[in-house]
Amino acid sequence: MRVKLDGAAILITGASSGIGREMARQLGPRCRALVLVARRADRLDELRNELIAASPNLQVRLVPCDLSDLAQVERLPEQVRAAIGVVDVLINNAGSGDAALLERSDWSKISSMMMLNVNSLVCLTRHFFAEMTARGRGAILNVSSSFGFSILPGFATYLASKHFATAFTETLRIEAAGTGVVISQLCPGPVDTEFNEVSGSAEVSPTIQRLARITPATCARVALAGLERGRAMIVPGVIIKILKWILAITPNWFIRLTLYPYARSMRSHSTPSK
Repeated sequence: MRVKLDGAAILITGASSGIGREMARQLGPRCRALVLVARRADRLDELRNELIAASPNLQVRLVPCDLSDLAQVERLPEQVRAAIGVVDVLINNAGSGDAALLERSDWSKISSMMMLNVNSLVCLTRHFFAEMTARGRGAILNVSSSFGFSILPGFATYLASKHFATAFTETLRIEAAGTGVVISQLCPGPVDTEFNEVSGSAEVSPTIQRLARITPATCARVALAGLERGRAMIVPGVIIKILKWILAITPNWFIRLTLYPYARSMRSHSTPSK
């Protein structure tokens, strides 16, 4: 089932940078209204000014919100309703990462990441999915990751959050059959954003990072095109598609065997997080 983005009211979380910002830029000339959610209000202000300058008739509403804070997440739907009314399309783009051996990681960072990547994702999806099913139309795009179907030492909690996002979205898509609501997910590989530096993933597999990396603009364009077509899983980039296929046919015991040396090396060289 196709998704209508032209003339729609669209909510984007994590809109202040990276893929979310590029989605807002590409949707601005097409949609009726955008609700932009992120922690950094100053960046949202800059983006709003840019979007309105390019599309003067576009309604842009800003809702600064820390999505790692459950209380703020639970208040968000009412704030969005007051700002724009009905949401036709929800894009759950906000997310964070961490790269460290579990016992050497920062618990506050892990806790915040799991709240953002898992709890807020479910909370917002549940609320807006209920509204959409009641109307018999709508679409939700959850941004997962190519890590959502892989394993890698040093990323236990981050990968777990993305495995959750992938399983959650795939299952919800089946539950949504016949409701008029399209459920899709985006599973990108390396994207040239600040996420890699913040999470520490830029230091992992530099060759694959270099070969598979795409720009946020390319990722956003592929994601929106896939959403319009109602695709279940959108995987940008040829390299990541090939890796996904290889992982799908490779036994887990063999993957574990190849990763043991990397894990030992990581343990011998890494230091505890502060």
